[in-house]
Amino acid sequence: MAISKVNFNSLNVTPTASKVLKFNSSNDGLEAGDVGGALVLISEQTASSSSTISFTSGIDSTYKEYIFKFIDIHPGTAGVFWTFQANASGGSGFNETITSTSFRAVHTEAGSGQLDYIAGIDQANGTSFQNIISDGDIKTDNDSSLAGTLQLFNPSDTTFVKHFIATTNHMVNNSQISNNYVAGYFNTTSAIDEIQFKFDSGNIDAGTIKMYGVT
Repeated sequence: MAISKVNFNSLNVTPTASKVLKFNSSNDGLEAGDVGGALVLISEQTASSSSTISFTSGIDSTYKEYIFKFIDIHPGTAGVFWTFQANASGGSGFNETITSTSFRAVHTEAGSGQLDYIAGIDQANGTSFQNIISDGDIKTDNDSSLAGTLQLFNPSDTTFVKHFIATTNHMVNNSQISNNYVAGYFNTTSAIDEIQFKFDSGNIDAGTIKMYGVT
C-alpha cells in the first residue's frame, strides 16, 4: 500500500516526488524539500545534423546556477571549435559582451603531457561566440566526440555581471586527450535567459545537451 502521509510527533508531511524530508526554516517541524546542490533536469536537446542547439526557455530566477551537460557531441565537419553565446532579456541576438580566459591539459597515449595557457580563444569585451575547446582539430571519426559542462551563475540577476565556467574533454589527433577550462563573464547587468551552442563551422552531427537547475 502506498504511503500517503507520515505522522511524526504530530507533524504531518505529505510525500512528494523527488523531494526529501528535512526540518523547516523555523526548526520546529518537518517538510518536504529539495536537497541543497541537487540537479533538477529542466530540458534536454539531441542534435541530428543541427546547425545549433538553443535553450530559449527555462533560464530564469528559479535557480541561482544552471549546468549544461554535453554528452557525445560530434561534429559534422573536422577541424572545428565548440562554442556558445548568450542572449540577454530584450537583447538583439546571441552577441553579449564576454571577457574570458582559458587553459588546457593534454596527455598523449605515449605518456607525454603539458599544461598551458591558450591565447586566441579568450576574449576581452568581445561579442563573438566563445570557444570552449582549445584545439580546433577535433575529427569526425567515432573517437572524436566531446563531453563536458557549462556552469552559468545567477543569470537572472540585474545587479552583477554573469559568470560562467566551462570544462570540456575530447580526443586530439586520434592519440591524445585534451581537457579544456574556460572561465569568464558576460559583461551585462541585464538578465540572461537564452543560451546557444554550435560549432564554428558545419553542423552538430550528433549529441545531447541537458540543462539542469541547481537547488
